[in-house]
Amino acid sequence: MSGDPAPYPSAAGGPAPYRLASAAGGPVPYPTRPAAPAASKPPAIGLPLLAVLGLALLAVPRVILHDLHLVNEETFVNLLLVFVPLIVWIAVVLRARVKRPFTTLLAVGGVYGVFLAVTHQLLWNINFEGTPLELSGNLAGTDSFLQELVFRASVGVSSLVTGLVVGAVAGLVALGLSKLTRRS
Repeated sequence: MSGDPAPYPSAAGGPAPYRLASAAGGPVPYPTRPAAPAASKPPAIGLPLLAVLGLALLAVPRVILHDLHLVNEETFVNLLLVFVPLIVWIAVVLRARVKRPFTTLLAVGGVYGVFLAVTHQLLWNINFEGTPLELSGNLAGTDSFLQELVFRASVGVSSLVTGLVVGAVAGLVALGLSKLTRRS
């Protein structure tokens, strides 16, 4: 059967089943459906990367205003800047009906933590202007460059942890709300 055309692969990857014969007498494979494009599959975190970045950026203005000493923690404006982004995060996840809202918002919180760390580092000199930071205990008297490095590293780590905790809490709320709305 050397004159037979090579079989076309099926969607499952194996040879395609053949129709009986073509007008020329040789077997003709059935046409197969093209595989779905990779872009049509939902991302593993439930939202496109651009949406995750956008949601995380919603919480950054509060960080900037706080580091520049333009908003005080006890004000209504600060309260809005803290909670409105989180409410938007939860609303977007519920509206998009992501399969794993906790994972999605944990990812948003992780990105927010990165933005938080970067913003604190960029505004470091403004935030701590005129306030020298000094380590105490066994690290007292250490070179000022090393002290600042320790402080900056701890702020970076705590920012990442803060972002993840905020994302986890928002994710738990979204998970609970999604279970409630699916039941009704």
